[in-house]
Amino acid sequence: MSRPERWRCPAEGAGERLDRHVAARLGVARNRAQQWIRAGRVTVGGAAAKASHRLEAGEEIVCDPLPLSQEGEIEPAPGPLAVLYEDAAIVVLDKPAGLVVHPGAGRDAGTLAHRLLARYPETGAVGGPGRPGIVHRLDRDTTGVLVVARTPEAYAALSAAFAERRVDKDYLAVVYGEPRPPEGVLDAPIGRHPRRRKEMAVVPGGRPARTGYRTLAAGGGIALLALDLGTGRTHQIRVHLKDAGWPLVGDPVYGEARWKGLPRDRQAPLRAFPRPALHAWRLAFAHPATGERVAFEAPVPEDLARLWRSATGTPLPLAG
Repeated sequence: MSRPERWRCPAEGAGERLDRHVAARLGVARNRAQQWIRAGRVTVGGAAAKASHRLEAGEEIVCDPLPLSQEGEIEPAPGPLAVLYEDAAIVVLDKPAGLVVHPGAGRDAGTLAHRLLARYPETGAVGGPGRPGIVHRLDRDTTGVLVVARTPEAYAALSAAFAERRVDKDYLAVVYGEPRPPEGVLDAPIGRHPRRRKEMAVVPGGRPARTGYRTLAAGGGIALLALDLGTGRTHQIRVHLKDAGWPLVGDPVYGEARWKGLPRDRQAPLRAFPRPALHAWRLAFAHPATGERVAFEAPVPEDLARLWRSATGTPLPLAG
């Protein structure tokens, strides 16, 4: 769209929120319409209005969309995608380590979002600018299951499910130490670190955060844990594990060099592991189109299996 769009609210649109109405009228995602409204690019009766404004029949609406360059739109760029499942509503991916999910500070090319647009161009009209169909994210070096919406309806349903904690998220982690007790719940509030503002920490008055854990195996000074998230705070797993005294192997921010205290023949693989040893293992939710409960699992990445073999001398156990 290169020029302002102008129309009057029809009788059937009376009482509808402005953001919903604009999104439906122009065929864009709702949060995209909200961005235009916040930028003052949408007027009702000649005046700026809030996204929550309830329309009246006959009101004149003018929308002058932001130029694409200002919306953070990205260009499609082909790249490999490990697809676990796809249908008309969703795509479920196995994200590799080292791949940033969407553009952000310091990264405006070569992201998962660029690859999504190349393979699934319809996602460009779903979700926020620069985040085609993306309803949740994984850190750059975390591997595993990621679900993407292909339609606005699927996006809305999945976004609500994540916000309302109706999505089951299970992770695998290799940590230093051996948890005692072997299973339980880490329940501690998380907020900004009081001194290192780019980091998170367990702090009084932080946002409530709960991480369930279960020890699947232990040996050689490390343990394999299955984790389930009751909440979804930034860096929650990494912060909770550090606070509990079982930091992730390979974590450059929240980890510790505990390999130094282990037998010499076990040190090298732990010292050299280049990323947090964390894998988004399983994801389960109500399918946004059918309502049926669906579950997906990403295979354990080879680097994590190799780390366990090298550090313990045993194969990574099959987790149940």
